[in-house]
Amino acid sequence: MQATEIHDHARRLYEAMGPKALAEAARRAREYEQQGSRDLAADWRRIEAALDVMRGPRAK
Repeated sequence: MQATEIHDHARRLYEAMGPKALAEAARRAREYEQQGSRDLAADWRRIEAALDVMRGPRAK
């Protein structure tokens, strides 16, 4: 999946799920890892990372 697609998926997932989107992306990545689908798991890890960037810096 290309970077533009990753960011589009991340944005749409965040619009649909709000703050729960990060957990959902992590869940899907784990699910695909357990199934042995490395490429799909890697895509979901990239979506998870994009969501983390979208969230911005964390307050201490």
